[in-house]
Amino acid sequence: MNGYTENLADFGYREQDEAKEIFAAWKKNGLPQDFENDGVRLAFNMNSGYVFLTNNEYQVAMSDGDALYSFYTSPYEGIEGSFEDLLDEYKDMHEEDKQWFKDIAENIGREKEIKQ
Repeated sequence: MNGYTENLADFGYREQDEAKEIFAAWKKNGLPQDFENDGVRLAFNMNSGYVFLTNNEYQVAMSDGDALYSFYTSPYEGIEGSFEDLLDEYKDMHEEDKQWFKDIAENIGREKEIKQ
C-alpha cells in the first residue's frame, strides 16, 4: 500500500466529510489562483490523513473551511505548507528554495510580502 488513493471507496466517513468541504469551498470561491484547472481530481493521503485536490501538474489544493488554498512542497528541502506557512520559513530556506518561493510569490502577486 503506497498510502495515496483517488479511489473514493477508500475514503472513510471523515474523509468523505472533508471531500464535501472541499467541493463546497470550490463552488463558493473557485480554485486557488495558481492552481491549473486541468485533470482536477480528489485524492486522499492515507498516511497523513489529508484529503485534497490535485491535477495533471501534481499541484495540491486544500480547504481551510471556506476557501481552497495551494499547498506547496519546496524542491530542494521539501518544506511543505501554504504560502503563509512558507513565508514564515523563508528566512531559513536554502537559496534554491528561496528563489522557487520568490517565483511563486511573483506569480500570485504577493512578492512584496517576502522579507529579505
